[in-house]
Amino acid sequence: MKKALIPALALALITGCASTPTPESKPGEPQASPATPPVAPPSSAVQPLQPGAVGSESLKDGALAKRSVFYDLDKYDIKDEYRPILQTHGKYLAEHRNTKMLIQGNCDERGSREYNIALGQRRAEGVKRMLVLMGATESQVEPVSLGEEKPRCTEHAEGCWQQNRRSDMLYGGEY
Repeated sequence: MKKALIPALALALITGCASTPTPESKPGEPQASPATPPVAPPSSAVQPLQPGAVGSESLKDGALAKRSVFYDLDKYDIKDEYRPILQTHGKYLAEHRNTKMLIQGNCDERGSREYNIALGQRRAEGVKRMLVLMGATESQVEPVSLGEEKPRCTEHAEGCWQQNRRSDMLYGGEY
């Protein structure tokens, strides 16, 4: 399994780091410089988020209070039912650029420690990709894997395992 995992991870890294080719200009046309991403002006340190103090919607109420994405066994794809939640959080992060988020990828107790750490990381990175697509910046969101180390439920049954297969979103000041 390790032999197949390493080339797959290397391929994912190479594919994820690929750049978009720039269009070639015709002779006689002025050369345009490549677009550079906007640089944020220097600002003071990011302040911890005060619960309920930002915007018209509190982080403890409404759609922003929903902070978990749940998965099927051995899966890390995001189900359609969680896309509106991620869209709401992505929009919030886009409107509050100094806000940071930690995404914790979790697994149930089945599987080896190494497998669960890797699966939890893929789950957290999938949520990050979705949030970035919805408006957040790469630097606002940090994905980490907790594997099976932070269960919500400790019983040894499917109903409990379903609660543990999740990604949790925590805003700065909450972790």
